[in-house]
Amino acid sequence: MIAPGFAGVETQLWIWLVAMIRPGAAFIAAPVFGAPSVPVQIRLILSLAIGMAALNSVTITLPPGGVVTIQGFAMVGGEVLTGLALGFTLQIAYAAAFLGGETIGNAMGLGFASMVDPQSGVSTQVVGQFLSILTTFILLALDGHLMLIRFVVDSYKALPPGALMPNSAIHDLVWFGGSCFGAGLTIALPVAFSIIMVQMVMGVLARSAPTLNLFSVGLPATLFAGLVLLAIAAPIMADSIGDAISNALDMTQTLAGG
Repeated sequence: MIAPGFAGVETQLWIWLVAMIRPGAAFIAAPVFGAPSVPVQIRLILSLAIGMAALNSVTITLPPGGVVTIQGFAMVGGEVLTGLALGFTLQIAYAAAFLGGETIGNAMGLGFASMVDPQSGVSTQVVGQFLSILTTFILLALDGHLMLIRFVVDSYKALPPGALMPNSAIHDLVWFGGSCFGAGLTIALPVAFSIIMVQMVMGVLARSAPTLNLFSVGLPATLFAGLVLLAIAAPIMADSIGDAISNALDMTQTLAGG
């Protein structure tokens, strides 16, 4: 027999559990929060705090049979998909930076140089790692992590638990994902195009002087030119990365609005 003072405790705990699913899914997919170096306990505490804050704007009604029913599983699945969609949009901006870094690194001849990325835990090229760190700094400078939290809380008004994301929002997210390639090429264009011009000059030199060892001269020249061009074009690349992050935040706000 449950004491009268604790009659609604179980229901309240289930409501808090459902409320923290969407922020938790968003943090798993979003950069910075989803890094392997962030402890799981921190994510759980943040998810619970944000979910409890979202309860001030919406009332969560559990299915008649509870969460462990078909309706409950459908509600949980909808919350997971909504949270993943909100966090995945910021990952697209990071993917654009990685794409630009891969393009520049291959043009510089640094395709063999790789290191472990702290965001994803996989090996990436050093140029892509540099742009990933730069993207993280820009995201934090723009308060993108705080804006993501605000959008997750605001999403409960337009998409309360149990409501499905409309097809138009999913369509916009798919098209926005396609813009990742264009954004990545925009980030890499100032440096990659110049390096290609340097390689064309080295090719002309190799044809005019066949005795010239292209491997001993071309690789150091391309690498040196790439490092100088990275230093020169860093402000322009930062602006392109900032635009990609701003577009991702705008897309997150659109998804949060239903």
